[in-house]
Amino acid sequence: MLDKHYRPEDIEKQHYDEGEAAGSFNCGQQPDALPYTIVIPPPNVTGSLHMGHALNNTLQDILIRQHRMAGRDTLWQPGTDHAGIATQMVVERRLEAAGQTRHDLGREDFVRKIWAWKKESGGTITRQLRRLGASCDWSRERFTMDEGLSRAVRKVFVALFRKRLIYRDKRLVNWDPKLHTAISDLEVRQHEKVGKLWYFRYPVEATDAGGSESFVTVATTRPETMLADTGVAVHPDDERYQKLVGRHCILPIVGRKLPVVADEYADPEKGSGAVKITPAHDFNDFEVGRRHDLKMINVLDENACLNENAPEAFQGLDRYEAREKVVAIMDGLGLLEKVEDNPMMVPYGDRSEVVIEPWLMDQWFVDARRLAGPAITAVEQGRTTFIPEQWENTYYEWMRNIQPWCISRQLWWGHQIPAWFGPDGEIFVEETEEQAYAAARAHYGTGDASLERDPDVLDTWFSSALWPFSTLGWPDETPELARYYPTDVLITGFDIIFFWVARMMMMGIEFMGDVPFHTVYIHALVRDKHGQKMSKSRGNVIDPLDLIEKYGADALRFTLTAFATQGRDVRLEESRVAGYRNFCTKIWNAARFCQMNGCRPVDGFDPATVSLTINKWVIGKLKGAQDQANAAIASYRFNDLAGALYQFAWGTFCDWYVELAKPILQTGHGTTRDETRATAAWVLDQLLHLLHPVMPFITEELWQSLGDNRPYSLVLGPWPTFGSELVDPVADKEIDWLVRLISQIRAVRAEMNVPPASRLPLHYLNAETATRKRLADNRDLIERLARIDGIAPDEQEAGKGCVQIIVDDTTFSLPLGGVVDLGAERLRLKREIGKLDQEIARFDKKLAKESFVSRAPRDVVETERERRTEAVGSRRRLEEALSRLASAL
Repeated sequence: MLDKHYRPEDIEKQHYDEGEAAGSFNCGQQPDALPYTIVIPPPNVTGSLHMGHALNNTLQDILIRQHRMAGRDTLWQPGTDHAGIATQMVVERRLEAAGQTRHDLGREDFVRKIWAWKKESGGTITRQLRRLGASCDWSRERFTMDEGLSRAVRKVFVALFRKRLIYRDKRLVNWDPKLHTAISDLEVRQHEKVGKLWYFRYPVEATDAGGSESFVTVATTRPETMLADTGVAVHPDDERYQKLVGRHCILPIVGRKLPVVADEYADPEKGSGAVKITPAHDFNDFEVGRRHDLKMINVLDENACLNENAPEAFQGLDRYEAREKVVAIMDGLGLLEKVEDNPMMVPYGDRSEVVIEPWLMDQWFVDARRLAGPAITAVEQGRTTFIPEQWENTYYEWMRNIQPWCISRQLWWGHQIPAWFGPDGEIFVEETEEQAYAAARAHYGTGDASLERDPDVLDTWFSSALWPFSTLGWPDETPELARYYPTDVLITGFDIIFFWVARMMMMGIEFMGDVPFHTVYIHALVRDKHGQKMSKSRGNVIDPLDLIEKYGADALRFTLTAFATQGRDVRLEESRVAGYRNFCTKIWNAARFCQMNGCRPVDGFDPATVSLTINKWVIGKLKGAQDQANAAIASYRFNDLAGALYQFAWGTFCDWYVELAKPILQTGHGTTRDETRATAAWVLDQLLHLLHPVMPFITEELWQSLGDNRPYSLVLGPWPTFGSELVDPVADKEIDWLVRLISQIRAVRAEMNVPPASRLPLHYLNAETATRKRLADNRDLIERLARIDGIAPDEQEAGKGCVQIIVDDTTFSLPLGGVVDLGAERLRLKREIGKLDQEIARFDKKLAKESFVSRAPRDVVETERERRTEAVGSRRRLEEALSRLASAL
């Protein structure tokens, strides 16, 4: 017998462990079936489960579990990313606590320390994914630093280098002066600050003909970088400066001649219209410098201090100390025109939390533009589709304007670049050191040359770009690669469309000749209940593990699914999870009721042969829920899936069917009771199958508890398939009528504050024969479920004190005059409507302001619109109640 109380903590870990131990999650169990593959977005090995992970992996698990049940050979490929910077920082902090640095250990010992840490503590997030219920094929778990994946990385690097798609160049990168490495755009966080804008006057070099000296005013937010200026740009159509193009300004403090160049980058409407060009310290200036062949002078070192290229008096100064000194000198020279406050975006390293510097250095780059072409075409041709579709535009925008991809990082943890430098600077790119020395011998024509390996490692995104095929065994031609590539769907967040999705597309097409996935489903952010992004600084972070401990994984999973509406962020609050925990309890209690009333599975039960109207009705509703679930999964409308299952499970089965069937189950006899018992057991079993992808734990527990010697665990059970013959339109119409009548009576009682214990007579007028028969057949149910004391016809229209209800063509009335004060109820309803009118007017006024709609955060505007919709719905319901009341006064 099921326990009286549903306790998720008692069942979830047990069922997950049993499923994993039995190999229930592994691929290859149906070798003749059509494969269905998802690769997990590999979480950082340093990571722990956050709400974004919980949403992402819940949606993936729903698809995997449903397709597994539908008979597909499913592979959910798990694994973790080595997370170069994050992992190195974790281990460096541990060393720091012991009074050491990585340099004290040396590279080999430091990397050995990281591997030891990974073995000891690097599996946290995979354990947490299990707690969520993620049914990955853990027997195939991969790590981006595995030997197999490392070999794939080396092979790809060498192949792209030989095709001149990888090259070494001196370009600007995002330099982190604390971590001493280049970082990707994804690892840069823009913070809005109020800084300063300094206006400097640069003298214009006098012409040979002499003449009075003049000045050009330029503005800068980083005065220290002026020491690296190598030009001044003006717009070619700016008449003010046309005579200066081709001449020179003199850089104050340094004395360097700066060519004045005409370039459309200069905006005549902004500032003075003249722009100082610092190619080695600004990304836009770098491009201007290349267009006009300007010198590139780097005046910062790896610590963001002034280096030997700066004037001697500045060398060794921190960038901000140098800033103060530059401003003071320019002011002393009379060349500081003015200073203004300047709202601006300042780039910070997301891990180091220091200001990032554009820094000129030799790095390895991928020619992303050449690789992007086929990846763009694949989406244009529909070989890969984005859901929601609007994300295709984001993909196109970035891909069509793609820049060279910097792939080298100045770290010790990661895939070390397979390039060796000869004594004369010649570069040998090979997969192994032996091959590099062989290439060097062939090149120099002598014995072994002294080679030095590039100390840099590859950007983490480089190895994860290979994830869909490297995890399947590439570059070896494995059976898994042939069977499971390309994968079916990728589920990910919008923030890595550029950094991961696009790069997987490029690499998959380049090395596999086909797209890595057919569908990309982009899920939204999980925000707090107010629509605010979760962050530690706001103090609004919700830990999914805390919710799982409190309410169970099934309740959290169902909550996330129910709110995963395409194109809209998920607004999460704990009360929602508590509500779906109640949903679990509702299902548990209904199952326990069925068990206590002898509803057990019957071998050979055929739902098409039932005779009772109530049983035909519930079976037809189950068929409708299955159709809705199939359509929702096929269209990736996860909220529709949750809605269909919730409506059938709670509304149809637990509430109406159980209540309508109670008299038969508890006092019925013979074939009537037997059929209802068998029907209830069968419908409940099928409901558990439908619910399983979203709520795997409670469904598995109930499935195993409600039947003896089940032939399979639910995780490997069949996905329900029902024919249209199970829908009986007559039964559907009959019971739907009964449900609507009882529901409307209940609504009147609630709206008019009728005391629960009061039993009211129900009268009807001019009912047709069919309606009279329905009332007679269902009299006991109506009286019990609607708290009615007798049902009788009226000879004339309902009089004073009676509230009318219309169901189809029949008018019913409830005499309330002796039970509630109808006049007081009318005043109460009018007051409530008045309050809602004021609230709706306030929303309308706010939403009518263009300044609010265009400037306020999107989530704030959306919240106001939702509140208005709720208020309008509440007002409509009160108006209906007031209208019904009018007939009674």
